[in-house]
Amino acid sequence: MCGVVGAIAARNIVPLLIDGLRRLEYRGYDSAGIAVLTEQGIERVRRVGRVAEMQAAAEAVELAAGLGIGHTRWATHGGVTEPNAHPHISRDQIAVVHNGIIENHEAQRERLLALGYEFTSQTDTEVIAHLIHYYYQSTADLFEATRLAVRELSGAYAICVMALDRPEELACARMGCPLLIGLGEGENFIASDVSAVLSATRRVMFLEEGDVARVSRQTVQVIDGQDQPCERPVLLSDVSLASLELGPYSHFMQKEIHEQPKALSDTLEQILEQGFTPDLFGEQAASRFNEVTGLLILACGTSYYAGLTAKYWIEGIAGLPCHVEIASEYRYRDAWADPNYLVVTLSQSGETLDTAEALKRAKELGHKTTLSICNVMGSAIPRASDLVFYTRAGAEIGVASTKAFTTQLLALFTLAVTLAKQRQRLDEATETSYLDALRHLPGSVQHALNLEPQITLWAEQFAKRHHALFLGRGVHYPIALEGALKLKEITYIHAEAYPAGELKHGPLALVDEDMPVVVIAPNDSLLEKVKSNMQEVRARGGELFVFADLDSHFHDSEGVHVIRTPRHVGVLSPVVHAIPVQLLAYHAALARGTDVDKPRNLAKSVTVE
Repeated sequence: MCGVVGAIAARNIVPLLIDGLRRLEYRGYDSAGIAVLTEQGIERVRRVGRVAEMQAAAEAVELAAGLGIGHTRWATHGGVTEPNAHPHISRDQIAVVHNGIIENHEAQRERLLALGYEFTSQTDTEVIAHLIHYYYQSTADLFEATRLAVRELSGAYAICVMALDRPEELACARMGCPLLIGLGEGENFIASDVSAVLSATRRVMFLEEGDVARVSRQTVQVIDGQDQPCERPVLLSDVSLASLELGPYSHFMQKEIHEQPKALSDTLEQILEQGFTPDLFGEQAASRFNEVTGLLILACGTSYYAGLTAKYWIEGIAGLPCHVEIASEYRYRDAWADPNYLVVTLSQSGETLDTAEALKRAKELGHKTTLSICNVMGSAIPRASDLVFYTRAGAEIGVASTKAFTTQLLALFTLAVTLAKQRQRLDEATETSYLDALRHLPGSVQHALNLEPQITLWAEQFAKRHHALFLGRGVHYPIALEGALKLKEITYIHAEAYPAGELKHGPLALVDEDMPVVVIAPNDSLLEKVKSNMQEVRARGGELFVFADLDSHFHDSEGVHVIRTPRHVGVLSPVVHAIPVQLLAYHAALARGTDVDKPRNLAKSVTVE
């Protein structure tokens, strides 16, 4: 949600902080601020709005320093105002930036008020600043004060702290929210995402749950949740700076939609090289898969729809029962658990709090084997899982997920086929046909991208509407769900999706000439059923927008608009049909003038409840 950055160096770190915040802006963009240590004390600049506004204010006063912290905010406690913007400062001595939610902030606030502290914001974060200050008075040690303070916090946090009389160090801590340390030469950095430090270093150290760290220019000292000294591995990030730039595109969402053929090709490389082997998922996968009697998929948002699609593949191809759960629901209910069910978590960032907590819950209930499908190497959820499959989508900056979704589908299809092969349900001819289908998939996706001019014309009509229905059947029903989600995420048009056969059980009451109905209608075994559902819409005066295959024999007619995707690609059709609904949402958002990459009220990496 919020973005956190910190830096300590022998050079002016203000440009580094601002560049880091600009790259973290997708995580939160209600307000932004920095605090730096100068000869005049802790100097702070905060602004409501985007990083650019805060940057202009910082440059106007020629802010410069060798130590500082910064923040982009996604509001939780308190409105979008400058007093609520980070960093928060306690008695001109301690400055803090924070991602997360402190659940016991009200009790801590009452305690601190009784101790004489004054509050100038509505945020839970100001509690952290005052609490660290309270302990700093007695310890005179920023690291120790931070350690003592965070042990009294309940909830989730990633914090970075600086002190007026500690120009040689920063402190940081994490619980439930991502935080890493970037290691440079005679300088070090703290951030909630590797993108914020890439301009300075690719060497990163991910902090674990409960870690507290002291960061100086030359050293990093870490203690774990049991207050024991520890060392965290140093990794070399594979994210490139080029992947974080727009290039010739107008928006990151547009860029990421068009990067899907490459993202799929890169993810496919290891699959086509090795075939459907358990080794794709880790060294222990072969033995673990032998014990699997079913699957439980845990995910949120778009990843949840990828899981719903996978259910059709896993049950149909691997012959195993598959349950798909919304992570935020699963983590709070008394769920039935079979220890031999493989738990699969899906997360683009690998830091989604609800999914991470659901994984923890599954382990508590006795599930023996866990698999993470993720796009960010070394992130929290893969580190907490027995097995891992990394998609190779590259950095995804736009809030509305696109290439992460289609590469997740590819990974899940591979899992289904691999399990089928492991269970001797896959003959050689079928395996060959699946590999051939995968080889041709990036090309089919490129053909779907070539439909953009036609979809743009549709989008102009959608931009004028207030509601829309999306319909699909079978394995394409989750693609209808994803299409509706994309439309409402970035256009703010209310959209719902249903299995087409459910129309007559309620949603048909909504259909009239003002309700556009988008239909996912590939040339599969359910096509004739879908045609019947379309007739139900036309009989009520509804206007149909149909994504059909080249060989589906649909034609435009009054009230029926048809765009043909490439010839039906069989079992991988959901991947191809995801492309047109992404393009429809993107161009409708352009026509409505909304902020495509940073839609209102949403953030990219959801690390709070």
